Amino acid sequence: MNAPPLVVHVIHRLDFGGLENGLVNLVNRMPADRFRHAIVCLAGFNPEFRERIQRSDVEVVSLGKKPGKDLGAYARMWRVLRRLAPSVVHTRNLGTIDMQWIAASAGVPHRVHGEHGWEASDPGGRNQKALRIRRACRPVIHLYVPMSKDIERWLEKQVHVEPSRIRQLYSGVDVDRFTPAANASPFDGSAFTIGTVGRLDPVKNHEALLRSFAALSGRFPSLRLTIVGDGPLRSSLQATSSALGVAGLISFTGARNDTPELMRTFDLFVLPSVNEGISNTILEAMATGLPVVAARVGGNPELIADGVTGRLYDLTDPAALKRALLPYLTDPAECRTHGAAGRERVMQNFSLDAMVRRYLDLYDELLVH
Repeated sequence: MNAPPLVVHVIHRLDFGGLENGLVNLVNRMPADRFRHAIVCLAGFNPEFRERIQRSDVEVVSLGKKPGKDLGAYARMWRVLRRLAPSVVHTRNLGTIDMQWIAASAGVPHRVHGEHGWEASDPGGRNQKALRIRRACRPVIHLYVPMSKDIERWLEKQVHVEPSRIRQLYSGVDVDRFTPAANASPFDGSAFTIGTVGRLDPVKNHEALLRSFAALSGRFPSLRLTIVGDGPLRSSLQATSSALGVAGLISFTGARNDTPELMRTFDLFVLPSVNEGISNTILEAMATGLPVVAARVGGNPELIADGVTGRLYDLTDPAALKRALLPYLTDPAECRTHGAAGRERVMQNFSLDAMVRRYLDLYDELLVH
């Protein structure tokens, strides 16, 4: 009996993050009799995060790529692909797209590239050098997979990809792992907790949340903020919270493996990013039954039904985030109603099972051509 086709997923680094969570969920959930998987990491992996892969047949390879253009990494990639002989190579985001040329030279017959969101230094995807790289890789990519309609439009207009080569797919969330807290009831006399989850990086715009929180904390003494995640801005964000006089009201948890449990301690979820593709953490918060406040950027409007499951605000208005948070602090009923509507929306449109079905269809389509 022939072994199922092998898909090699190429990412920059296997570590805590939305893209990486989505990949691990896909690998764990896809039927083993349909596809095998391997993951090639350009810059290594976090051993703790690696343990999230439940299938024993998934090989994880690190190329040990050095920063910048490491010519040796291309040679190592070619050798890995020749050894694995996959049916499909699936790269993700700008940092891996040039490996499509290596996949083509190694004889990989089917090649797909996913775009999950833009780099922190280029939140609109307008950097000309990055666009030139993406356009140079177009000839060897068979199908593109943008995570949002917003990115799909960008691929057509800025990267000049033909619509016939684009298959827009949404991420999915584990609705059995991310569930509402039992007997959740905002304003039960305890602290009201605003929470956020994400890498502490400039694109995530945590400082805006800190300043809005500080502005509201005087009016609402029971208000608390939990920031889950780690990254280069942690020290400066902690310094900002001290300067604003709210350090005692804020918990910086660092990177955690118990995100579902932490989210069940939140009453409201906020993602203040200046740009997003399709945010896994927004979907996870919605599945947890939390109302979600986020900027009206990227794929956020495709997830959040404004005024139904949460609120979207305008990034150009400095006071807009504070205004978006305020109704939830004054109206517990709206908090509960929006949270319940968010979970229902995820159950209907953004489950892991739905995501896996879409990827099965995508890989099947590649293999028949």
